[in-house]
Amino acid sequence: MVKSVKNTSLCYIFSGDKVLLLHKNVKKDLNFEKWLGVGGKFLEDESPFDCVLREAKEETGLTLKNPLYRGIVTFVSDRYESEQMHLFTCNDFEGTLSDCDEGELLFLEKEKLFTLPAWEGDKIFLELILKDSPFFSLKLVYEGEKLVEHKLIFI
Repeated sequence: MVKSVKNTSLCYIFSGDKVLLLHKNVKKDLNFEKWLGVGGKFLEDESPFDCVLREAKEETGLTLKNPLYRGIVTFVSDRYESEQMHLFTCNDFEGTLSDCDEGELLFLEKEKLFTLPAWEGDKIFLELILKDSPFFSLKLVYEGEKLVEHKLIFI
């Protein structure tokens, strides 16, 4: 049996020493009560760039300019659908931050990234983007909510 893999985008938007985070506190899904960047699932025929631009605009009201493609994160889980997440950062945007129907949006100090509730594997790729690492492929394997394996390759 062939299993499908969903494609998503995720972007961390930076403004000076702060990063825009979404506290997923509305919909009770696998990310409920976690803090993450903004993004979501690809629509048919979208590229990673198309998806990140659309999702950022829908969730924040901001228009990203020159998002930087940082890596691909593959999630494998015994509980959830497999996912390939295309990871971006951006520090050039325009517009006014709007309310998000998925949760609360806040610009917080970068240091808080590692203190808020998040997936264990998120801390691995967050450290990579904060260190300005080269483009990477990261595979994260979960059993339930526990990270049991990770593999990192720089490309």
